[in-house]
Parts: sequence; C-alpha cells; structure tokens
Amino acid sequence: MRIEADDFNNYRKFCREFLEREIVPEHQIWEENGLVERTFWERFGQSGLLGMSVNPEFGGQGKSDYRFAVILTEELIKAGVTVPGIVAHNDIVASYIFALGNQEQKKRWLPELCNGKRVAAIAMTEPSGGSNTADIKTVAKRQGDYYLVNGSKTYITNGINADLIIVAVKTEQGKQGQGISLLAIERDMPGFSRGEPLKKIGWNGSDTAELFFHDCKVSVTNLIGRENLGNYYFMSAMPRERLSISTVAVASAEHILQSTLEYVKERTAFNQPIGSFQYNRFVLAQLDTEVKIARTYLDNAVALFNQGLFSLVDAARIKWWTTELQMKVADRCLQLHGGLGYMRDSTVGKNWLNSRAQTIYGGTSEVLQEIISKSLGL
Repeated sequence: MRIEADDFNNYRKFCREFLEREIVPEHQIWEENGLVERTFWERFGQSGLLGMSVNPEFGGQGKSDYRFAVILTEELIKAGVTVPGIVAHNDIVASYIFALGNQEQKKRWLPELCNGKRVAAIAMTEPSGGSNTADIKTVAKRQGDYYLVNGSKTYITNGINADLIIVAVKTEQGKQGQGISLLAIERDMPGFSRGEPLKKIGWNGSDTAELFFHDCKVSVTNLIGRENLGNYYFMSAMPRERLSISTVAVASAEHILQSTLEYVKERTAFNQPIGSFQYNRFVLAQLDTEVKIARTYLDNAVALFNQGLFSLVDAARIKWWTTELQMKVADRCLQLHGGLGYMRDSTVGKNWLNSRAQTIYGGTSEVLQEIISKSLGL
C-alpha cells in the first residue's frame, strides 16, 4: 500500500499534540522521581503509539514502514520526553515477539504491550560484560516443562516498570556464542527480584535496574523462538535496535543545533551577537554540514531497512557515526551557551547528559568499529 506524504504529516501532528497534551505537563516530575508513572504507558497505549508495527490482529497499528517510528522519535526529542524506554518497548521487545513468537505467545502478550497494560524490557547485559552476548553467564536448566534460571542482569532499561522481560540465558554449553536462548520472564515469577533503581546522569525519567534470578521457574511456553538460537536472533534484530538509536542521535543533534542557532543570534558579547564571531560562525557551519550529512545518511538507512537490505555492518556504521556526532554537537553547543548550558534544567544541558549514553548502549563505539573493520577483511 502506498503511503502518501499527508499520512506522515498527519501522524506527526498527532504525535506532537498527544505529547504536548498528555505527557509533557507531568514529565518533569517523573524525571525528578527517576521513574515515569504507569499512566505514562497507559496513555501511550490508548493513543496507539505502542507496538505501532504490530498487526491489528494483535492490537497494533500495522505501521510497518519505519518512517513512522522515525517521526515518533523526532517528536519525543523535540518535546524533551524520555526515549530509551519507548525504544526498548516498541522497537525491540514488541518486534522480537511479533517476529519470533508463536501464535499463542503473540495473543498472550502483544495486545497488552500495545495498550500499555504491560511494560516490556530486554535483558542481555550482565555485571561481567555487556556488548559481547557470547559471554552470557545467566544459566537456564531445563527440567521437564520448565526452566530454572540463575544469574543476574544489569543496566536494564524499564527494569523497574517492566512486566515482561526477554532475558538472554545460557541453555547449552558449547563454542562461544552458541547455546544462548531467549526466555520471557514475567513480573512476580518466583525467584525473580529487582534491585533499587540505578541512578544515571542522563535520561532520568527512564528507569534502569539490576535484575536477579535465583532458581526462577519459567515455563517452557515462555521460550521465544527455538532453543539455543538466541545469538542468531540477536544478530537478526540488532540492525533495527541500532537504527533506532541512530534515529535518536540525528533527531537530538538537529534539535540541539537548532536551539543553539536561535540562542547565539540573541545572546550578545562585546556589543554583538555571539554567533557573529568568526570562530563561532565556523563551528556552527561545520556542525550544520555534518548534521545534514547525518540526516541524509539516516534517510538512506531507513529506506534500506524498509526494503530488507539494511545489514548488521550498515547498522554498526551508522550507529557509531551518528552517536559520536551527537556527542560532538551537544558538547560544542553547550560551550556556546556558556554558563547557561551547564545548568541542569537547560535544554542543551539535558541533551548533553542524555547524549553520553548513546555511544555505550546498543553496542559501544569500540565494538562497532571492530565489526566494521572485520567487514573490511582486517
């Protein structure tokens, strides 16, 4: 089905008005508390913005064109609303279940993920390591019709609010990277507990926690996909996750740069706007050019993704380049704001703090460059 420009424009207008009306008025309080309330998720669900790519049969909107996800992310950034939790819920967990789950699992979980009655998380990172899923130490031993899970996870987005968590576990010993499976662990399962909310320096409204499993009993009906194929599933899903993070990066860089351009035209020093000084003009000219290159790069990546041609290496390249650029833009723009930029409640200050995590989660810049270099035969 052909999607017209008006469809995207109307969707953007809907996202913007929804956020301004339902989320922005309370978001500052949630950020101060370090946790968005459950009403955050319920309102998103009622609006139809959760699980948007999921088929209507399972409660979604059936918007499989990734450009809709881009629009939502852009409007979240402009509104200053917490992004990581939505990405984890929408672009990762809902996508995993829709792509890998059987009919019974889809009917059991997707409708409530789409209406906001369940919050989702994915748990891969462990205290001993993060980017290399092959080193997972959380173990799940099959005992008849259930698994016993033992281990822990850390830095898990939505870790406090989550009702359904896709957990990477070791189900079979073998060569590195083999024997990994995905289990859906649900709230209040015996043997599952959470630590206190972790205090981050950015994305304060997005709750992050440690998860613990001590003889956690999980039914085999909660196995996502086939046993021992988890690493393959990670590799298949990683391009979408990294494209999501890249979208956040480009949208953030554009937003920070635009607000900075407005500021330097108004703020004066030595009887002239600070944006008129040659050094500042050149810095902004360079940032403007690089951000426009990033937008072109992202648009091309989205087109490839929609065609099923976006590879793991493509995802590594764009995630590395755009997130590093986001940090650069945030840092340069904060400097141009002077003391105002260093204030916790300033727009540029918040973006600077939020930007720092972007080169870490979803694969660190160092790991991504390893992937890229290997694709070059190095």
